Amino acid sequence: MIQAAKEFVVATRKSPLALKQAGMAVACFEQAIPGSVYRVEKMVTTGDKQREWSLEKEGGKGLFTKELEDALLDGRADFAVHSAKDLPSEMPEGLSIAGFLPREETEDVLVLRKGISNPKVIATGSPRRRIQLRLLYPDATFIEIRGNLDTRLNKIADGYADATVLAVAGLKRLGINDWEGTEFVRLGLDECVPAVGQAAVAIQCRTSDTSKFEGALDASTKVAVLLERAFMERLGGGCQVAFAVNYTAGRLRIYHKDCGRETRLIPFDYALSKPAEIADQLIKQLELGHA
Repeated sequence: MIQAAKEFVVATRKSPLALKQAGMAVACFEQAIPGSVYRVEKMVTTGDKQREWSLEKEGGKGLFTKELEDALLDGRADFAVHSAKDLPSEMPEGLSIAGFLPREETEDVLVLRKGISNPKVIATGSPRRRIQLRLLYPDATFIEIRGNLDTRLNKIADGYADATVLAVAGLKRLGINDWEGTEFVRLGLDECVPAVGQAAVAIQCRTSDTSKFEGALDASTKVAVLLERAFMERLGGGCQVAFAVNYTAGRLRIYHKDCGRETRLIPFDYALSKPAEIADQLIKQLELGHA
């Protein structure tokens, strides 16, 4: 008798980038779990519906994750695929992060309208990006921008603003190396510290199911993102506050309103074993308050 293949239902948002990331997750598990099949369920989140909202004013926490988490809790999905930077520090009881796909490059890219070298109007809804870009472009003013990557790129090309900022990871995953009417300038990690979890794809599931998925996921990415999230859990906030932590190649970079940019060398083995201790020590040392 032939045994039926195990089907997993995958919850994801509908954006092109979200679907690409869901496909990456499926490919990872197809290889790791022989005989498994996958059904991708595309979901619309509150953040997707409220395209005119200012995420900073309305609060961005959970706007792009709640509907996917509800599907896990209700048993309508087996795991959810998230951009890790969208996941709030607090997680619903019964859910856990099983791990992460291999992380892409974490930097941001400044997207300039063709012919602009010193932008006067920069479109970004991210307080983290805005406050750091003010150090690079002190005369610039800032406006909101929403939409998928192609929408934002077209807005800059069409003159909505002189520039915007996008993550390298999203552009690379969608195969976007350039865009008509724009120019791309990569921002170094020391120029604009990325958001907690930026460029990582998180796999979230019911806590009781983590053992099914965690073995297939990337160990080094998990160390980096859990260290970054340890700071977020203690300081509060997410991608809609002017606070950032990035751990790349043994170097921990922090941006916070109370200390500006700070960098520390953190050995990988220490980051692996003591993320909470590292966060507690540095928060105390730098005298950081809430973000």
